[in-house]
Amino acid sequence: MKSNRKDKRFRIPIKFMDADPDTENEFVSDSEEEDASLDDLAAVEPETGEAAGGPDIAELIATRAELKRVEAENAELRDRLARRQADFENYRKRVEKERGETYNRVVADIAAKLLPVSDNLKRALEAEASVEAAESDEFRHFLSGVDLIWKQLSGVLEALGVKPIPAVGEPFDPHIHEAVVTEPTDEYEPDTVMQEIVAGYRLGDKLIRPALVKVATRK
Repeated sequence: MKSNRKDKRFRIPIKFMDADPDTENEFVSDSEEEDASLDDLAAVEPETGEAAGGPDIAELIATRAELKRVEAENAELRDRLARRQADFENYRKRVEKERGETYNRVVADIAAKLLPVSDNLKRALEAEASVEAAESDEFRHFLSGVDLIWKQLSGVLEALGVKPIPAVGEPFDPHIHEAVVTEPTDEYEPDTVMQEIVAGYRLGDKLIRPALVKVATRK
């Protein structure tokens, strides 16, 4: 049966002028049968192509789904990394702030204990300055040693960041000045510090000790 079909597919219809009507009809029918067989093959070929492309399409769909999953996982990992970096940066800043506060607190406590020593050395030098000329060379050398100690102690406090608070000639500031006495005068504007009794000190923005001052008032 198959051989007969192949013979019909490649049979070329020839019309002879002298052929009888029955023979001509036979060739025409054979041609129509060949066209029908070609149409059947054309109809079968798309179905065969679709069936052959099925696994490829399924693999493509699976690949796209895997790609979307990997992209989503990558985005999640990036978001988690950004959050970890932000948390670490906040932690670093917090640790640095706490370390600075701890340092300032310790230095302020030490300075608060050393400042009275510095004050006493300064008072001793000021009290002996008036009688220094009448004293012996040994006493003057002793005062020179005390002066060196006071300057060295002041240098250590300054190296730690401890700075004196400006007082004389500055407007009275209750946050850094403590008025222990007032005096009416025309030499200074009212509410101006005219004398520093005890020096005040600060460490950055932290007040260690307010300055004890005399404040001018309107006369």
